[in-house]
Amino acid sequence: MSLPPLQFPLHRCLLKLSGELLGGTDKSGIDPDAVKRTAREIAGLKEALPDIQLSIVIGGGNFFRGASLKDETIGRLTADYMGMLSTIINALALRDVLKSSGVDCRIQTSFEIRPGVAEPFIRDRAVKHLEKGRVVVFAGGTGNPFFSTDTAAALRASEIDAEAVLKGTKVDGVYDRDPVKHEDAAFFEKLSFEEALEKKLGVMDATAFTLCMQKRIPIIVFNALQEGNMLKVARGERIGTLVY
Repeated sequence: MSLPPLQFPLHRCLLKLSGELLGGTDKSGIDPDAVKRTAREIAGLKEALPDIQLSIVIGGGNFFRGASLKDETIGRLTADYMGMLSTIINALALRDVLKSSGVDCRIQTSFEIRPGVAEPFIRDRAVKHLEKGRVVVFAGGTGNPFFSTDTAAALRASEIDAEAVLKGTKVDGVYDRDPVKHEDAAFFEKLSFEEALEKKLGVMDATAFTLCMQKRIPIIVFNALQEGNMLKVARGERIGTLVY
């Protein structure tokens, strides 16, 4: 099945960010400067492209990763729920800084939170927020254990009919091996889903990647630490790796 060409600037997209982006150099907890930097990039994107419908899924790895539990002190189910709650903490921090930057923002969560703090995820309501120009942050993962925030991003992108998933990372795109450890790692500008699978490149976790492949939702992997890259990728500038 071939993919229709993407039209840029993007109209409706989902931005997947690592929680570690909010942890600053320590990649742990909340670093106010890191939150401000991330919010500034998002605000700049919305200012330059006021018609874009932008949703966000942010991880919780700066606080806790349920899947990383090494022993049975805390059960895996509880650990995964702790990880989901971590994403809500990050969403709250990001929302407040975005609002102080003039960006209208809503949080929707996969499980019930006190009214006034966040809304429950309702697909039609999320789409209405997007159509009114609001940024929507989807928090709480999928609401189920054993699934990553990559999978939550793929799921929400499917539900809101996003044109693409923009996956912000700490490297410039997809390589044949870790570029941090291997200076001679080969960079891929474009890949089909089938090529990425065949080469075992680990663009996203297997569940998320399979969902994007089945729904034919392109994934653009880019360096979210580089100033201006969020806007560039939404505009269609040739940065990062396009997986389609």
